[in-house]
Parts: sequence; C-alpha cells; structure tokens
Amino acid sequence: MSERQRDEDLVLRIRAGDEAAFTDLYRRWQGPLYRFAYRMSGRTTLAEDATQEVFMALIQTLDRYDPLRGALGPYLYGMARNHVLRRLERERPYLPMAEGAAEGNAAPARDDPQFLILQREQVRLLRAAVLSLPAHYREAVVLCDLQLLSYEDAAAALGCAIGTLRSRLHRGRAILSERMRPREVESPVPQLLKARGATS
Repeated sequence: MSERQRDEDLVLRIRAGDEAAFTDLYRRWQGPLYRFAYRMSGRTTLAEDATQEVFMALIQTLDRYDPLRGALGPYLYGMARNHVLRRLERERPYLPMAEGAAEGNAAPARDDPQFLILQREQVRLLRAAVLSLPAHYREAVVLCDLQLLSYEDAAAALGCAIGTLRSRLHRGRAILSERMRPREVESPVPQLLKARGATS
C-alpha cells in the first residue's frame, strides 16, 4: 500500500467513526506538520498551536477533503500554512536577520575541536536566515528543501502553479545563499597605497 493509499484508507475509516484511525493519522502527520510550522515561525508554541488547529479543523471539515483532487499531505500542509501565516500576520510578518549574523571566517577542519561548535552556529544562522525570508519565499524553501515535498505536492499545499513555486524557490534560495555567504572585510592596504600615490 502506498503512502497516499494509506492516508486515503485512514480517512475512510475516520469517516466511518473509527477513532483508532484518527489516532494513527495524528501520529503519522503530527511530526511533519509541527516541523513545518516551527520552521516557518521559529516558535514552539506557535508550531504546537498550528498542529493542534490542523487536526481540530480536520475533524470538523473532513467531509470537504476530496482524495480525487489531491493527496492528503498537501491538504494538511495547506491548512498548517494558513494557520501559521494568519498568526504571523497578526504578530510579525517575518523575523529580520540580525545585521552581520552571517559573517564568519573560514571553517576549521573536521578534526578541529571547534568544528561542532561552528556547525551548530551555522545551523542557527541558517534557521535565522530562513525565518528572515518573506513568507512566500520561506514556505517554498521550507516545504521543498526542509520538508522534502515534491514540487507537485508543495504547489498543491500552497495553492499555486508549479512554475510559481519554482520561481519562489529559486528566489528564496538565492536570498539565503547571499545571507549565508561570509562577508569579506575589505583590506585598507589598497586604499592606503592609492592615497600615497596621489600625494607623491
């Protein structure tokens, strides 16, 4: 049985009143939905709330879900996305990245004791950079690069065309790449040499 067929079977059983099927569905999707909401918001309480809201809404609106229109996963991600964006719009549209947060020096060798510390710092900086993206780029990056959804499923979750998703993903990745690139400090030596040449 495929993953999609498994979801559809659980939905049919839930509609028939099988409480164990709902528990199975919750266990199956709670983790991925929580991770998505956390990666979108950076806040555990918001991620927990979004996850709970999805399942509460699912109980009330399960009759609206049509398996012929798409898989359950994108449907659930779409619900989580809507909840997260509503909360973020009320509280803050996005988190600005701290100025100079991506600055750094060359990475040490893997056998250097500082490697793990640097690696943890890079993960922290990447999370901050993802959170600093405008929401429409952030959700594309989170769904495709962190949740590993296919372009088709991510586009279905966001309610947009695949071409639109690809465009947002490309732009989001470009912004992340720029923000994660270590900034080089320009050496004052060439400027000093120029100044000396001008006065000699």
